[in-house]
Amino acid sequence: MNLLLLAGAGVLAGGVNAAIGSGTLLTYPLLLAAGLPPVVANGTNSLGIAPGNAFGAWAYRRELAGRGRQVAGMAVLVGAGALLGALLVLALPSTVFEKVVPWLIVAACVLVVLQPHLVRALKARGVDPTSLPRRALIPVLFAVGIYAGYFGAAQGIILIAALGALYDADLQSTNAAKNVLQGVSNTAAAFAFVIAGAVSWPAAIAIGAGAAIGGAIGAPFARRLPDPVLRGIIVAVGLVAAVVSIVRL
Repeated sequence: MNLLLLAGAGVLAGGVNAAIGSGTLLTYPLLLAAGLPPVVANGTNSLGIAPGNAFGAWAYRRELAGRGRQVAGMAVLVGAGALLGALLVLALPSTVFEKVVPWLIVAACVLVVLQPHLVRALKARGVDPTSLPRRALIPVLFAVGIYAGYFGAAQGIILIAALGALYDADLQSTNAAKNVLQGVSNTAAAFAFVIAGAVSWPAAIAIGAGAAIGGAIGAPFARRLPDPVLRGIIVAVGLVAAVVSIVRL
C-alpha cells in the first residue's frame, strides 16, 4: 500500500470536498486498488476525509456566523442518518445503492442549475422555499445522511442541491453548511466502521493528513469564486461523478 500516494489523493479529495464535493471518487477507488475489501475501503475513506471537511468548515466560519444552532440541528439529522447508513453497509450488499447513485447525482446537478430560477419564480408568486418550516428539511437531511454513510459519492453536491432549495439560496452560505454536514456525516459513519473493525488505520491516517491540507486550501479558494462560476464547477464535477458511477456499475 503506497501511503504517499494515498496522502496525495487525500490532498486532492480534501480540496474538492471543501470547495465542491465528490472527493470520495478520488480516494475510494485507490483504496480498492490497494487491496482493501469494499466495506473496509468505505470505512477507511469515511474516516480519512473527515479532517478535510473540518478544515473546510473552519474556512467558511464567517458564512456560518449566527447560524450555529440551525446548522447544529441539521447536523444531528445528517449524523443520525449517516450512522444508520454505515450500519446498513455492514449488513447489506453495496449494490443496493450503487445502482441509483448516478441518477441521484444527475438529479442533484439539475437542481443546482435550476435552483436560482426556481427560487426567483416561486418568490414572484409570493413563495420563498427557504422560509418554509425547518421541519421540511428533516426527511431530506436524514435521507442524505443515510446515503452519505452508506456510499457517499458526491454527497456534497446532493447536499448543496437540497440546502440551496430549502436552507439558503446564497451558494456560499450553502457551501459553508455543506462542509459542516459532510464532516458530521463522515465522522458518524467512521465511528460505526471503527467499532466494527472495518478501518485500515495507516491508510486512514495518510488520507486524513492529506485531506486536512486540501480542505485548508480548497475552501478559501471556493469562497473567492463568483456564484455562477462555483455553480458551473459543481455541476461539471457532478456530471463527471455520475459518469464515473455509471461506468463502475
